[in-house]
Amino acid sequence: MTEMSRRDALAAAALTTLATAMPAWGQDAAPAAGPAWDLTEIFPDDAAWDAARKQALAALPGLTAYKGRLGESAETLAAALALQSDLGRSVARIYVYVGLKSDEDVRNAAYQEKKAQALDLYTGFGEATAWISPELLTLGKGKIDGFVASNAALRTRFDFTLENIVRQAPHTLSAEGESLLASAGAALQAPGDVSGQLRSSDIPWPTITLSDGQQVRLDSQGYSLHRDAPNRADRKAVFDAFWTAHGQFQNSFGATYSAQVKTDIFYAKARKYPSALAGALSSNNIPESVYRTLVAEANAGLPQLHRYFELRRRMLKLPDLHYYDIYPPLVSLDRPFTLDQMRTTTLEAVKPLGTDYQARIAKATAARWMDPWPRPGKRPGAYMQPGAYDVHPYLLLNLSEKYDGMSTYAHEWGHALHSLLANAAQPYEKADYPIFLAEIASTLNEQLLVAHLIERAKTKEEKLFYLGQQMENFRGTFYRQTMFAEFELKAHDLAEAGEGLSGEKFTSLYFDLLKRYHGPAMGFDPAYANEWAFIPHFYNSFYVYQYATCIAAAAFFAQAILKGGAKERDNYLSVLKAGGSDYPVDILKRAGLDMTSPAPYRALVAAFKDTLDQAEALLA
Repeated sequence: MTEMSRRDALAAAALTTLATAMPAWGQDAAPAAGPAWDLTEIFPDDAAWDAARKQALAALPGLTAYKGRLGESAETLAAALALQSDLGRSVARIYVYVGLKSDEDVRNAAYQEKKAQALDLYTGFGEATAWISPELLTLGKGKIDGFVASNAALRTRFDFTLENIVRQAPHTLSAEGESLLASAGAALQAPGDVSGQLRSSDIPWPTITLSDGQQVRLDSQGYSLHRDAPNRADRKAVFDAFWTAHGQFQNSFGATYSAQVKTDIFYAKARKYPSALAGALSSNNIPESVYRTLVAEANAGLPQLHRYFELRRRMLKLPDLHYYDIYPPLVSLDRPFTLDQMRTTTLEAVKPLGTDYQARIAKATAARWMDPWPRPGKRPGAYMQPGAYDVHPYLLLNLSEKYDGMSTYAHEWGHALHSLLANAAQPYEKADYPIFLAEIASTLNEQLLVAHLIERAKTKEEKLFYLGQQMENFRGTFYRQTMFAEFELKAHDLAEAGEGLSGEKFTSLYFDLLKRYHGPAMGFDPAYANEWAFIPHFYNSFYVYQYATCIAAAAFFAQAILKGGAKERDNYLSVLKAGGSDYPVDILKRAGLDMTSPAPYRALVAAFKDTLDQAEALLA
């Protein structure tokens, strides 16, 4: 990928925590005024942005001056890569500005049009640089290594990029083949597009009446809002209606996901990978043992998850537990948090990360780098945008005044500090970290936050609330995402073994996983197994496992930092400062964590057990 495409993917995918609805605010909670961030640090105004866009467009043809010349000398290669990188840096900045502007109010057509112009520029940049990797591969590893050894710019800025291109040479096609695959890309996105269209517009979503007389339409948003209803009969009605509606389209969803699996296998075969999983993990050089060890260790840790479900049953005072009982909070906490309190609490929670980290986050959170409040027209959810390397990260948030708002605040600022530390330590070409590392920094901040609040809780109920949040985080991010990952793996294994695929088979496969992960004491209606059709991440294949690996790594580092000292802290910070200067598994190994081993996953299960022990002791 080009620098721009990696940064765009990082901002749009890894660093987003998308919400299904805007949070509800009290009458005096948060202002609904305009955006709070200052985008003039990127461009002083729209006219300056447009001038930069036109300048970048005019510069694109200049890249062709190096076509056919990359093997002339180390100096020629360095000049060509520097031109590509510097232009990509400018394109990223142009895109970031207008992307943030358009998210301030998605109803503003003018900025949507400007964003389309920025995307056209990015597409043009990709087309203008598409020849570089294939031409580099014609030089051969020996010549490239010689150039790197003899040229300081290649050695300090581009060595890892060149190493990675050479590594993937056996899976890189000819220029004609690469062009053909790129042309097929839009058509091969159809399975995800069709399934999304089914979910968003074509399914006739049911409307049910809750026990208080309220009528609710159970589309995706309605389901998310009401699946944790306080009344148990309401929860059951929500689940029954929502998953039955999915089941009525089981064959259609089966066709779309089957097509997605076949698409993944097609790409793997085209690039000469032994399996779709190997092809998906190759871009960041992730060993398959990481994926398979994660699945094995999550399964080994299922007794703690089943123990948690029994604790949930006890705390909710239920005679038994059903799948529709997994979302209600174990304990309610009515305490509101102001933005100042979120900031102060987060700064206190990250003290174990040292004075430099604290000084950086204190300065950043006091500046106008984020837009925190929800308002009409603003894009929902939360993300950190790292693409303006020469400026600083920007954060779009839609905070609630509850604990989840503060947790989101700490999470997204963890991403921002990751980018700040990587940018300070690495040149532009090596600063952009991969998704495999991205969620470690954010999730570790959440771990430190909840540990800080548990330690300072004033009442048993407050402590139980924070312990409950931690347990739900482990359940939802480690076990649930691993269950999704195992579903993907099994579906692709079946297809690669020549088995026929269908919606009915996917439902049966998913039902088996639901029962195994949730244990024999959990009750299920068979209709609930249609949940697989609800998960859009399955159309971004072999992606969700990274949420589970990241929280496992975060738990490992958090426990080491809280129990250790400067060495453990510096090991963790070395990961953030490394950015994208090496393969992520190797970066973590140097910090003392081998993701191919059981250690990180066992550390998370141990942390889960400890949290359960604390909650059970309080209840006793």
